[in-house]
Amino acid sequence: MRLDKYLKVSRIIKRRTVANEVCDAKHVTVNGKIARASYDVKINDIIEIQLGSNTIKAQVVSVNEYATKENASSMYKIL
Repeated sequence: MRLDKYLKVSRIIKRRTVANEVCDAKHVTVNGKIARASYDVKINDIIEIQLGSNTIKAQVVSVNEYATKENASSMYKIL
């Protein structure tokens, strides 16, 4: 699954266009490397997002095409 879609489905970022813009601005790293929106997310990847002064660091637990509001947070683990 693409990184921008994963961020939206897992509800780390609310909209896919915003996720795409954050990736284009080079504020997202995966496993320590700057990642593009087209990066293919895999289980156990470490995603780090810098939004202003906030930094979110999460480990990918599962990759699902769809997620409900209740189980979206089970797709990742905050580090």
